Amino acid sequence: MTTHHPVLIVGAGLGGLMLARVLHVHGITSAVLEREASPAVRTQGGMLDIHGDSGQAALRAAGLHARFRALVLPGGESTRVLDRDAVVRSEASDDGSGDRPEVDRGALRDLLLEALPEGTVRWGAQVTGARALSGARHEVTLADGTLLGTDLLIGADGAWSRVRPLLSPAQPRYVGVSFVEADLLEADTRHPACAGVVGGGALFALGAGRGFLAHREPDGSLHVYTAVRAPEAWLDGIDFTDPEAAKASVLKEFADWDPSLRALLADADGPLVPRRIHALPVGHRWDRVPGVTLLGDAAHLMSPFAGEGANLALLDGAELALALVAHPGDPEAALTAYEKEMFPRSEASAAESADNGEMLFDADAPQGLLDMFARYS
Repeated sequence: MTTHHPVLIVGAGLGGLMLARVLHVHGITSAVLEREASPAVRTQGGMLDIHGDSGQAALRAAGLHARFRALVLPGGESTRVLDRDAVVRSEASDDGSGDRPEVDRGALRDLLLEALPEGTVRWGAQVTGARALSGARHEVTLADGTLLGTDLLIGADGAWSRVRPLLSPAQPRYVGVSFVEADLLEADTRHPACAGVVGGGALFALGAGRGFLAHREPDGSLHVYTAVRAPEAWLDGIDFTDPEAAKASVLKEFADWDPSLRALLADADGPLVPRRIHALPVGHRWDRVPGVTLLGDAAHLMSPFAGEGANLALLDGAELALALVAHPGDPEAALTAYEKEMFPRSEASAAESADNGEMLFDADAPQGLLDMFARYS
């Protein structure tokens, strides 16, 4: 038998949870399906800068902005730019007046989860497919064979969305850059030299086709993204089951970089995490299909080089909820209004992200980033 839900959200990431929260604020019940077994099954990534006109606007719509401010990392907006010789080329401190405060992704997700009625999120519900039924209704299939029907289906299920094929044949493509993620724990006491290199907030240490991107975490650790412009198969040749061997392999790409920068990876604690960077085509959109839409990475996956992905997911969730509230009894009008605003907004951010990805690892890096900061100073 098929269980029916009026509003079914696939994915309990930031966007899906924001949608459920703003709907709840306005008295609309939804169900959220999440393939992970629990909210504690894995860490949720590093720090996010939450922008005033997007992510924070969504948090205000959710009635959670004050609680969000309590999670902000003091000093987190501090930024340092170094070249490959570890020469400081730019440094800006955080005086608390900026509109892009830093917050831990996991803490932000927990804030949204705690603001939902118990049972809203169904954990361990892995969606394996979705299909259209009559009218605007849809049905999703779970890995255990369960069938769930809905009047309104929202794909908030990320880069490899199971809902997106209902709307678009587009698939993410590798953008030419790979990350190797690492952590340095208790940095001020166990890794003081690395802590000094990173500073109090974010670090960009850049050269041609290479870089170390790092930031402080609220628990005193440093999260490091070692970035390399490389073929898609590059990571396949590295044995990540052996962290020390993996470090040596990756650091071959930084043989002529300053030792203080190489130490950000060489001295890392625990396993390394390889990550290829993918994006959907800039300007990805679809024709209106009754009863279904997408938000966040499912709709407009982009590279992380403009810091817009999480912010847009939050804003998408809030804007979609508010559109549904503004068009009671007419979900098609709501989806049309939402997509009309979302498509150009996400296209502009995706284009900026793609341009920044080229700039950050250009032959004269970090000059492009320095020029950009100068324009906005």
